[in-house]
Amino acid sequence: MSAPTASPGALAPLPPTRATRYVTPLREGGSLPGLVEGDDLGTWVVKFRGAGQGPGALVAEAVAGELGRAAGLPIPELRLIEIPAELGHAEPDPEIQELIEASPGLNLAMDFLPGALPFTLDAPAAEGPAFDPALAAEIVLFDALITNIDRTPRNPNLLTWHGRTWLIDHGAAFFRQHGERPLAETALAPTPILRDHVLLPATDAAGLAAAGERLAGPLAAAIPAAVAAPPDEWLGPDPAARREDFAAFLRRRLEGRDGFIAELTEPGGEADG
Repeated sequence: MSAPTASPGALAPLPPTRATRYVTPLREGGSLPGLVEGDDLGTWVVKFRGAGQGPGALVAEAVAGELGRAAGLPIPELRLIEIPAELGHAEPDPEIQELIEASPGLNLAMDFLPGALPFTLDAPAAEGPAFDPALAAEIVLFDALITNIDRTPRNPNLLTWHGRTWLIDHGAAFFRQHGERPLAETALAPTPILRDHVLLPATDAAGLAAAGERLAGPLAAAIPAAVAAPPDEWLGPDPAARREDFAAFLRRRLEGRDGFIAELTEPGGEADG
């Protein structure tokens, strides 16, 4: 399948599909995602709700993915995928069987990019900048907004496909949702680990500020639909409160982006809060 990005500001509910065959595990990811065929004849990379990170990782994937797509960032299409418990019966690996059996119902699927290559930042000096500075700034700003701590040189979670760089794997975003405090209360908390971002060397404070000006409108407009993307069953006993917590976090962090831009770019810089 192709993997188009959404038009900036345009979001529709995640469409559903049903898994018909488990193809193979993708063991590069710690959550053990799998390649699955759907009844729409598509091939999807599935993140399972029964994996060790639990449904919170799927919530992060859905909210971050839809938010980024609405801002025009190159993120593959997402879908909800229904996993029948019997899907793993033919799998010889007991770990895979257990994972599938623990994940009946709705899980998260990302469009498979066949033949995609691992991302590399390096390029010969004669070829000019190794990465488009404007796109680098937008990706860094977006990841800082969603507190995605998992796009580092060791694990960029970027793929090169059809001449473009694609953003994948946002399960570690909003990592403070797993703490005891409401997520919104942590919106302006310092997050120095974001300085490890693989693309931060390709931009600067001015570039990040300009990216913020470009993306602030589309991102703000997309928040309601993005937080509506995860199904209720991933959100615990009070789905409405969880959605509002995510929305308030994103609004506060977007409005206070000058703080995290300073944290990213100034020596010893820290966001207020």
